[in-house]
Amino acid sequence: MALVVALAGVALAWYAVRIIERHIPGCAVTGTGALPAVTLTVEQADNAATIAAVGRRLGTPDHAVTVALATAMQESNLRNLPGGDRDSAGLFQQRPSQNWGTRAQITDPVHAATAFYDHLRRLPDWQNVSVTQAAQQVQHSATPDAYARWEPQARVIASALTGERSHALSCHGLTIKTPTARLASTAIDELGNARLTGVHDQATGWALGDWLVAHAARLGVDRVTFDGQTWTAATGRWSRTGRADGSLTLHDVGAARSG
Repeated sequence: MALVVALAGVALAWYAVRIIERHIPGCAVTGTGALPAVTLTVEQADNAATIAAVGRRLGTPDHAVTVALATAMQESNLRNLPGGDRDSAGLFQQRPSQNWGTRAQITDPVHAATAFYDHLRRLPDWQNVSVTQAAQQVQHSATPDAYARWEPQARVIASALTGERSHALSCHGLTIKTPTARLASTAIDELGNARLTGVHDQATGWALGDWLVAHAARLGVDRVTFDGQTWTAATGRWSRTGRADGSLTLHDVGAARSG
């Protein structure tokens, strides 16, 4: 009898933890193959989505997005840090004294990501070296092998945010309020295009869908649907709600309120 009571207590505790977890804001990226799932804070997911979006805008291969994400995970843990070693700051801990831009620029995630990709693409044969070698050639870190530890997680996140995989990123526990950034201007800055809704190919549609989910709290988006799969802030997950039609729709609480 004591064993039954103990097991019941363990089960109840596990269930309680799961309930609490679902109400704590956060994001998750499903694993693929031998690569593990990745959990992110809302801030980390937001910054990762910006890095990936800038990569797509610049037309960089998906490998470049993996390199950029691994670098930012090592340098700042995907947080836009106000400072760091010497005059370093931002997602990539770039330095004004090393010609990465002004302090205001390097703490702007869009500028910082653009600058990182620009430096990466100038390197000869960067596409044929490892993630950590490519990152080190850009960053010139005192710990050149440190980027390697982040490669599996970076690959998982990149494969979701570049649209290689469908409905791979979700965010839960979000309370969608008045947006702190405008959807159209943010899309133009990061993606180079404000055309989000409508019919897209699979890679583009899922890249846009996951970008919207990762930015949902900032942009005031509480529902995203692509190809018959819908994510809502209320459920915190993707589910089948219609037929696969390649169409992307969203619900923007800011636009709804202003209307």
